[in-house]
Amino acid sequence: MLSHFVLLSLALISTIRLVNSHEEKGEWSCNSPSHIRVNAEFRPGIVTLDGHADDWKTIDGYEFSLLIAVDPDAESEYRGGKMTVKSLHDGHDVFFLLQVDGEYVYSKGKNTECPSVALMFQIGENASYHRMGGCGEGPDTCTRKNCHGHEVDIMHFSLGTAIPGRLYGGNLVDNSLGYGGGDRSGHLVDVYAWNPHCRYLDGAGPSGNDSSAQNNWSGAWWHSSLTVHSGFVEEDSPYADANKKGTYNFEFSRPLRTMDRLQQDAQFAIGKSTNFSVAFWYPENKKPWHGSGHYSINCDWIPLNIVSGKTGAPKEAESSSWNTVTVLSFLFSLAAFSTSIFVGYRAATSPKTIPFTPMETL
Repeated sequence: MLSHFVLLSLALISTIRLVNSHEEKGEWSCNSPSHIRVNAEFRPGIVTLDGHADDWKTIDGYEFSLLIAVDPDAESEYRGGKMTVKSLHDGHDVFFLLQVDGEYVYSKGKNTECPSVALMFQIGENASYHRMGGCGEGPDTCTRKNCHGHEVDIMHFSLGTAIPGRLYGGNLVDNSLGYGGGDRSGHLVDVYAWNPHCRYLDGAGPSGNDSSAQNNWSGAWWHSSLTVHSGFVEEDSPYADANKKGTYNFEFSRPLRTMDRLQQDAQFAIGKSTNFSVAFWYPENKKPWHGSGHYSINCDWIPLNIVSGKTGAPKEAESSSWNTVTVLSFLFSLAAFSTSIFVGYRAATSPKTIPFTPMETL
């Protein structure tokens, strides 16, 4: 089992390394608006994880310009338009919907010729958005000890082996066999990093492999040009005609808390915030994308607020609810008292004797 995990780790890490490091030209600068944030409201029981966006209509979205991550300048903005980010939670899992316009492109088995997305979350207190955690060590020297505090959690989804509308990511079989953050069915993987050069599947790393790690993510994708809703299979590839205009939907979920004990998963808490960001790759002009050419929704962390279900219920409303109960109780008591008086009055005014009626006359 461990040998299988090592082989899978090597294969997937080689794929992950296609998402190459941020190699900026010149000095890095970022003018991030201080007011931007995303709220994950408490909305249980309304979302099905299938890549479709219909059940998200009542959830507020946040629009972001997509700028090249290594050069976040307005001139480098993604020509297809802005990305809409939505999030909610049900008290157990947190859900995300990413929507971005783009012509339909799909090349089976070729991830860099298909769109791809990633979510990145801050874990360590010193983990920066810039340079994916910001640890100053190189690929041959980074360790859990000398990069402690720079951990970031990454979910990366490439579509080359993913059927639209089907679920990918962590599953009982892979997790029980100790495949860590990998995904043998598709490429929805759970990764951690200290910097762009030191990225690993959960459970893998320079100090060895830990088979207790799991891929806690699930996700699906869809494009609005797809017309078959009864379900695709692999033989239906490429699933739609190329270059049709439409919108990509990427839908994900993960438990708020995981059983991670390796400092490789971000942990969410209701009523608190976690810093995150979103990346997007697209094969523009029919050319495969390259790792450092991805777009991002901002040049710094964005707070993700896991909103409590009690938020927005003011004390006045609670007081009003209590007053309503009190009034109803009083009315019921008054009605019961009035009924008892009426019954007593009828008993007092009715004849004292009841005439005898023989059985034979009945």
